[in-house]
Amino acid sequence: MLQLRAATPDDAEDIAGIYAPYVVTSAVTFETTPPTTKEMRKRIADGLELYPWIVICDDEVPDVVLGFAYATAFRPRPAYRFTVSTAVYIAGQSHRQGLGHILYECLLETLHEQGFVNAIAAIPLPNEIGIDLHESVGFQRAGVYRQVGFKFGEWHDVGLWQKTLASAADVPEEPKPFPQVGVINNR
Repeated sequence: MLQLRAATPDDAEDIAGIYAPYVVTSAVTFETTPPTTKEMRKRIADGLELYPWIVICDDEVPDVVLGFAYATAFRPRPAYRFTVSTAVYIAGQSHRQGLGHILYECLLETLHEQGFVNAIAAIPLPNEIGIDLHESVGFQRAGVYRQVGFKFGEWHDVGLWQKTLASAADVPEEPKPFPQVGVINNR
């Protein structure tokens, strides 16, 4: 059985370990140096006041993180505060088992409950697996930035995918803090 829960700073080592191979072997992320456990702990702690960080674990081994999903501010200016950027990463041994889909559904349900209106995913291209995952949870292609990332000796485009989480009200309510809402899992 799988368990979805809020990440804690204590999960930073597992999360950094999951993320590092993406940094050093692919253009899925444009980071070029894997964050240390200390840096990942800071990212988690800094985000948890408003933005969800969610991990998926096996109930039989609840201390081992199999994947994580999180949201961050889309852009720093206040007018963007109802829109988030999202990402999901799965441990190498757990790929292609549906964990990304499960994590993303949970993340999107949580963001909706918090009152965010839009989720944006920036996907370095080509990346059919990433595109398929995002489209399977309702993201739609929204545009492309051409040749904006240079990694491994070549330029990469970044595709933008967007998912509407709530109708855009004339005056939306401020998003609720993540600790107030907690992890929403309607599975």
